[in-house]
Amino acid sequence: MKPLLAVETSCDDTSAAVLSPDGAVLSSVVSSQTAVHAPYGGVVPELASRHHLGNLPCVVEAALRGAGLAPPELGAVAATAGPGLLGSVLVGLSYGKALAAGLGRPFYAVNHIVAHLRSPWMEHSSLPHPALVLVVSGGHSHLFFCASPRERLLVAATRDDAAGEALDKVAKHLGLPYPGGPWVDRLARRGNPRAVLLPLPRLSSGGLDYSFSGLKVSALHHMNRHGLAPAPAEDPEALPAWEYDLLASFQKRVVDHLLQRVKQAARIFGPRTIAMAGGVACNSLLRERIAALAVELGATGAFPSPAYCTDNAAMVGFAALDSYRAGAPSDLAADAFASCVWPGPTPAA
Repeated sequence: MKPLLAVETSCDDTSAAVLSPDGAVLSSVVSSQTAVHAPYGGVVPELASRHHLGNLPCVVEAALRGAGLAPPELGAVAATAGPGLLGSVLVGLSYGKALAAGLGRPFYAVNHIVAHLRSPWMEHSSLPHPALVLVVSGGHSHLFFCASPRERLLVAATRDDAAGEALDKVAKHLGLPYPGGPWVDRLARRGNPRAVLLPLPRLSSGGLDYSFSGLKVSALHHMNRHGLAPAPAEDPEALPAWEYDLLASFQKRVVDHLLQRVKQAARIFGPRTIAMAGGVACNSLLRERIAALAVELGATGAFPSPAYCTDNAAMVGFAALDSYRAGAPSDLAADAFASCVWPGPTPAA
């Protein structure tokens, strides 16, 4: 079998990667659009898709050059089909289909969330199943139970904001630069995480789903109630002490809520592995707490390196490998999708 090229354009990062059939990452290239969207304080879908159109050919060329390959030496092509910003997804999906058709190679359409879910195994291939996997990012907060690599059951999802979205929004209200999540992680270390008492989200249904909207509103109400106005953000390293305390307290509650559900699900399913993926999996407090929880529950804890937590094509290629090895390509008519439904265990991407 020959190497596989994967492309990822589900949101605002343009990425391409080349993987060997055994899962080794031969090259991985990511082109960020942070500078494009920073003036708006968030991703502008139309700008994102336009920049993907210009960036993707160069990123693919760089990935092939990094792997020391020419297009005819590829054995297959994979691309994200969704969920994500539909215009952005269509750029990568269309490119992947066209390249596969032009080369006469099989094509594999990959679910973006499944790619995140499978990413801990890229660097930790021996992680045992069954596993609980928390996929947490700016757009997703999902908890899955995976009885095997090919089975996944959605245990919990957010009812409103995703965890990363809530972190970004509070950071924005405090005038911090975009994207706000990494700034929260960095600056919260200077504050007292118990200085501001914020309520732990609870659902009246008693289910395992997440809800971060009320927690975000509570943080803003705290500011209004005490007449606290954010300082100008020209220097995020020199904020008033109350801002560091609020960031630390808010981050702690977000992590508390995520871990509360993981712990409840672990008692139900008895996993051998507790893993985490997605952009928010870069958060240092969350990584510490997940690792500690795994030890407490007698399970193996794991998460990808930061480079494989944020959106990247290497995880897309890795998620496609099972189907590639089985010789089960996707139809070139496979369509893009902005969201997906998880009725229960689903086949591999």
